[in-house]
Amino acid sequence: MPEPCATTRSAAPRLPAWLPWFVGRLGYGLLTAWVISLVVFVATQALPSDPARVILGPDAPLQSIETLREQLGLNRPILLQYLGWLGQVLHGDLGTSLDSNQPVAAIILGRFGNTLALLAGVLLLVVPLALGLGVSLALRRDSRLDRWGLSTLIFLKATPGFLLAIGLVLLFSMPQVNLLPAVSILDPDKRLWQQLEFLLLPIFALSLSSLPYLARLVRASMIEALDADYVSAARLRGVAEWRIVWRHTLPNALVPAIQGVALTLRTLIGGALLAEVIFSYPGIGTQLNSAIQTRDLPLIQGVVLVMTLGVVAINLLADLLTVLLTPKLRTARRATLIGRSRRGIQSWWRRPAAKAP
Repeated sequence: MPEPCATTRSAAPRLPAWLPWFVGRLGYGLLTAWVISLVVFVATQALPSDPARVILGPDAPLQSIETLREQLGLNRPILLQYLGWLGQVLHGDLGTSLDSNQPVAAIILGRFGNTLALLAGVLLLVVPLALGLGVSLALRRDSRLDRWGLSTLIFLKATPGFLLAIGLVLLFSMPQVNLLPAVSILDPDKRLWQQLEFLLLPIFALSLSSLPYLARLVRASMIEALDADYVSAARLRGVAEWRIVWRHTLPNALVPAIQGVALTLRTLIGGALLAEVIFSYPGIGTQLNSAIQTRDLPLIQGVVLVMTLGVVAINLLADLLTVLLTPKLRTARRATLIGRSRRGIQSWWRRPAAKAP
């Protein structure tokens, strides 16, 4: 019998070469989220105060406290409590708040939009500024502007975020100035875009903390791209300088910048919690702080789980974009590990791909 031709065998649709890596990366992210949820659950159980006593008050009789602990399931072993909570989470139920007796998912959803608006405002301000500043400093390398710009960025990076927030309050919210409100207490009866003035100070404070790292990363990536051989070859061919910058060097410098934006966003999630507490902004941070004070275990665990899943999603999206924008990684068949380094993304292969016979 005649053998099937090679063209027939090759006509079968192929999966993308990066898909096995993506599936493994997704599994690793979910495993990380599970480990963090376990650690947080055990840590909340180790808090010194008793949730039942916090709910009933310090003068409540011992019998009432024990009855409430039994109703809430707090007298069961920690492992059984965790397995019960994990089963609820897998069914989409984050539990009920011990303090307000409301669903944890509804409480988080009510505050999540405010925190998301805060992070979006910071990214919309920081990313264009970092790209413009990084490219400008790279094109004027070792000039007086470059030295002064780097010194300013290093100073901002070395200054704690809460000091930047306090300085902005003193600068814009003093009675003599009174340009922006010092406290970001939103009116629940108004839309968020109708009271944007309450978001400006938290956005400025987080932007000043996030700008130095991303701007210096873009500058370093641009300098490395400008020193590449293909740029020298393009200049010898007489290609215009603006075309070299915008068509050749900047696209290559954006790959490390994607990882920089992801790291900035991960840092912003933690910084937003502090900024929300400083400015009394009604977001996830203030909700988590209030839950810790009232020993509201389901709310603490739910907020931390949502934040962890957000960080995992950011990492996964950044790595996927990096792979898709890098041809060598996008077409690699045996890429088993993609790691970050100072120079961006590097790939390691367990063994070289087999040559075609």
